[in-house]
Amino acid sequence: MKKRCRAGWYFILPSLGGVVLFYLIPFGDVMRRSFMKASGAGFTGFDNYRQVLGNRAFLLAAGNTIRFVLVCLPLLLVLSLGIAVLLQRFVRGTKLLRSAYLAPLAIPAASVVLLWQLLFDSQGVVNGVLDFFHLPGKDWMNTGASFGILVFSYIWKNLGYDVILWMAGLQGISSSIYEAARVDGAGEWKCFRYITLPNIRQTALTIVILSFLNSFKVFREAYLVAGSYPQEKIYLLQHVFNNWFAELSVDKMAAGSVLLCLLITIFVLLLHRSWGREEMS
Repeated sequence: MKKRCRAGWYFILPSLGGVVLFYLIPFGDVMRRSFMKASGAGFTGFDNYRQVLGNRAFLLAAGNTIRFVLVCLPLLLVLSLGIAVLLQRFVRGTKLLRSAYLAPLAIPAASVVLLWQLLFDSQGVVNGVLDFFHLPGKDWMNTGASFGILVFSYIWKNLGYDVILWMAGLQGISSSIYEAARVDGAGEWKCFRYITLPNIRQTALTIVILSFLNSFKVFREAYLVAGSYPQEKIYLLQHVFNNWFAELSVDKMAAGSVLLCLLITIFVLLLHRSWGREEMS
């Protein structure tokens, strides 16, 4: 057993060393800088955190980001699970469909932005259709509709990926369980509620965490379409960090990064704890 344990450490040490060198040590330096002046000389205590939490741009971006996550996560999870269940239940030979669902992930962000501009720019397709019907057009990315476009882009890009993950979890459920339940008179809804949902709990935890983390990557499209200062409804936390980086506000950027990391860590830990409680019950 000792030899096996030692061999396991030999395999994991290179990856662990990379994590420590490229993630933990740099983040430790970020935490140190969050208590220092921008120049790195002089201890400021919690002044940087007070500045960040009192910054209107940061509060606006944090509110938009939280709103974005609260809207996108439930929509994405419900849609992807529904599609996965339908495919698993009624469609045979889904290998080609799986490849098609993963296609949006392979499309570069610049290509997605080009599509946005083609559709929603002041001279885009949508405005062309409105003009055909003699209706007033808009620069959609500079209106309140920009938030909905951003939500649509996130769901479009991540829907297929989540569908594949759900289907992997669904395939782990034995078909004999469903057959026995139907023999006892259970309908589709009861099978889904009492068989499918309990058996994909761990898959659901993984998908929720991955989808939550992917929601922070939508900044690329928003930045490429609208720049550093987009319409205020799509002004996200990444915009703030990008602008602070351009201004060399290292102190505020470090403090904001620590706060964001703390928020993500608390969310993941609470999620794990709630999942564990449900399994115990």
